[in-house]
Amino acid sequence: MKVVVTGGAGFLGQQLARTLFGRKTLTGPSGRQEEIDSLVLFDAVPAERPSWADTRVETVAGDITDRESVFALCDRDDLSVFHMASVMSGGGEADFDLAMRVNLEGGRNVLEALRAREGTPRLVFTSALSVFGGDVARDSVGDTTKHTPQTTYGVTKAIMELLVNDYTRKGFVDGRSPRLPTVIVRPGAPNAAASSFASSVVREPLKGIDVVVPVPGSTAMAVIGHRAVIGCLVAMHELDGARLGHDRAVELPSFSATVDDLVRSLQRVAGDRPLGTVTIEPDPAIVRIVETWPTQTSFERATALGLPADADADFIVRSFIEDFVD
Repeated sequence: MKVVVTGGAGFLGQQLARTLFGRKTLTGPSGRQEEIDSLVLFDAVPAERPSWADTRVETVAGDITDRESVFALCDRDDLSVFHMASVMSGGGEADFDLAMRVNLEGGRNVLEALRAREGTPRLVFTSALSVFGGDVARDSVGDTTKHTPQTTYGVTKAIMELLVNDYTRKGFVDGRSPRLPTVIVRPGAPNAAASSFASSVVREPLKGIDVVVPVPGSTAMAVIGHRAVIGCLVAMHELDGARLGHDRAVELPSFSATVDDLVRSLQRVAGDRPLGTVTIEPDPAIVRIVETWPTQTSFERATALGLPADADADFIVRSFIEDFVD
């Protein structure tokens, strides 16, 4: 079977692709385990084939808003797509039109390309907690909480969740929309996400680099580690659609952590490593965005479905050091 990962040059796209490559099989449209003979990483950013991959893995640079390019990716009936390409929260607030084109038009292109195939291809669309906001964000949110996004990014994710539900209802796709909390700790450089500081507060000090955090230390976020989120994405793909029912969006397991919590966790786990300093200098633009986000979630449905969860912040920091530092 063929597997397409949009946003495949990004951190989560790369981690997911490496996991799929190691698995070797996924449940295909036939409902049976099928060998992955083609794994395509599609992104706007040109990228080389990863060092861990062989010729079964292909990197393709292109524009998710270009309908023909997306249809060319989805050129087989034995197909699954993990749709992760997106303009992030900070970028979406800075450029409304770009967010609408990439997140909505690009998402529709993926849905329509799958609709054109024979059978019912599986689609895993990565949604986000940004579908909630405003007064709702002060409370714990869950699978049945009303969508009240306060960012353009959140609006596009909410619309895509509904589209995935409807395309699934019509039998065009077999969709699943895992709703991601803030994912930490991401390696590499900071990105355009308003939540980028949640990784920087751990990543940069471990490099001995001083970091300026644009929100107060008491700022709380619902977070998930990189290992757990990849495990959840694969598990969501493999679930029998009947277990998901009519609503294909699922709140992923998370726990609430403040910036100060993450700093203390880093100090506990780092041992005698020399660390860069963390300075708090709130940026009003970032604070306004982050204040609209939920600080904790309820995820009883994910637990019932057997999705993996993190133990605590120390486990996440330790996992990052093991996987990307050491």
